Amino acid sequence: MLKRRMVMLVFAAGLIVAILFVWLRGVDPDTTGTSDDVVVVEPRSFAATVVAIGAVKPRIGSEVRVGSRISGRVSRLRANIGDRVEKGQVIAELETAELDAVIAQRRAELKLAEAKLAALESLAPDEEARARADVARFEAAVTLAAEEWERQQMLLERQLAPSATTDAARDRRMVAEAELESARRALSLVRTSHIEGIKQAHADVERARAVLESALVDHSFTVLTSPIAGVVASVSTQEGETVAAGLSAPTFVTVIDLDRLQVNAYVDEVDIGKIEFGQLARFTVDAFPARDFTARVAAIYPTATIQDNVVKYVVALDIDDDYAGLLRPEMTTSVSIELETRNVLAVPTRAIRQEDRRSVVYVLHDERSEARPIRVGWRDGPWAEVVDGLVAGERILLDGPRMNGEQ
Repeated sequence: MLKRRMVMLVFAAGLIVAILFVWLRGVDPDTTGTSDDVVVVEPRSFAATVVAIGAVKPRIGSEVRVGSRISGRVSRLRANIGDRVEKGQVIAELETAELDAVIAQRRAELKLAEAKLAALESLAPDEEARARADVARFEAAVTLAAEEWERQQMLLERQLAPSATTDAARDRRMVAEAELESARRALSLVRTSHIEGIKQAHADVERARAVLESALVDHSFTVLTSPIAGVVASVSTQEGETVAAGLSAPTFVTVIDLDRLQVNAYVDEVDIGKIEFGQLARFTVDAFPARDFTARVAAIYPTATIQDNVVKYVVALDIDDDYAGLLRPEMTTSVSIELETRNVLAVPTRAIRQEDRRSVVYVLHDERSEARPIRVGWRDGPWAEVVDGLVAGERILLDGPRMNGEQ
């Protein structure tokens, strides 16, 4: 038994020594490994993508804050968070007692202005008729006085009447002409005053109507309606509260149209030059990780956003799929924007080493390897485009050469 144990120990020790010898010997640095460690450089269909983090956002115009344009007390609030509202549906109402009194006053002022206008329009014809009658009477008097003066002149020439009688006839004619001129001026003044008075009365009526219309418009502001169809996202006031309208309208509720959402993807400045309108994109949300949604690039915002000291640009994506009841604003998304597909020389990214600040791969020649600098382009998952440095058909090592002592 002792001898057998000694033999087994010697055999085991020899086996360990042999294994250590093989391991220490390793592989020559310029020789290759197995055929599984070698890849042939060849063209492949390369679909590059830009990956970004984004968020679901309402489109412009699909999120509206409904507020009051006038101050007042909230008498009724007809919306709760989560309620579905239609366009034009009443959301809230303000008290109207004060505005009702203002409207009644404005209506009374309008009636008074209309009564003044009617009185002027009814009196104008009578006063003008009297003035016309005066003018006609004085015209007749002038005619009679002129005829009498002419007759007295004829009698004076024949020495049938004294000169005093002729002078008196002349004076009566001059007086009649002066009275006629005065009557004509009075008629002109009556016409002018009536025209101006009626114009002013018309202006007063129009002014009263405008003031009444303004009061009616203010009254219409007491009823708040939804400008869009959507869902009530937040409520900022309660029944019985008094709101004060200043430079900005106080918000009552916020309405969001959940059927008009988009995805805002935050793309790194390095990749933004590759993005074009209409490119296909896919995204997922944490709430439904097993479902992919498709979208299209709709807009590229010109201004940058700084996130963690990294410059990024917002790329707006229009969602193609039916997402009703699934997507909600502010959901985080993982976005992949598909760029153009093209045939390029590509190598596995694990074959690329960084040496002396250069990207290199190890190319096989006659079963020996040499380092080759390359220029890398786009990346597609585990593959990288080789822009310069390799040609199709060359063989490269996946993991580079193994040095002595490496496994």
